[in-house]
Amino acid sequence: MNRRRLIIAGAAAAAIIVALVVVLARRGGEQPVTAGGTPAASPQGPASAERKITATLFFISEDGLSLQPSQREVAFGDPITEQARRIIEAQLGAAPAPLASAIPEGTKLRALYVTERGDAFVDLTREVTARHTGGSLDELFTVYSIVNALTVNLPAIVRVQILIDGKEADTLAGHVDLRHPLTKSLKWIKTDNPS
Repeated sequence: MNRRRLIIAGAAAAAIIVALVVVLARRGGEQPVTAGGTPAASPQGPASAERKITATLFFISEDGLSLQPSQREVAFGDPITEQARRIIEAQLGAAPAPLASAIPEGTKLRALYVTERGDAFVDLTREVTARHTGGSLDELFTVYSIVNALTVNLPAIVRVQILIDGKEADTLAGHVDLRHPLTKSLKWIKTDNPS
């Protein structure tokens, strides 16, 4: 009889705990729902899809010898993985004249993951290698336009590893080691103030 009472009491306690967790979780994130069951528009302002941030992206300078920062409006994303994805998609886009993109045309973002330790894994399509022009400087520009776009704009991301078609790669074009995550490097960035 005692064992049965313990089981019933334990089940009741577990049910109460689960109910409390559900109620507390819903309190912070509840959205009004219309009669049709869809979330109602927020009366507080524009949806997060309309919100923008100013991100610093990196493109090849006019002389072809450095990366030049360029400010671009990028859609706001939450959580950080979504914001990182939007920044990389903007980085993969066309460069503003007279700058040039460091990333080969046709390269697409397959996936992007961010760990709790601040490591981002950027999975690109094979065009990033198949259409790469080669050369160590061009490869450095390609790699660090991606690494810096994330680490400069999102301080929670401290290292970036580039994957190709879901797999680790040794390099893009034979020069920059991609077997481990890379940290921010502003060595190739052109600044207006000579040091």
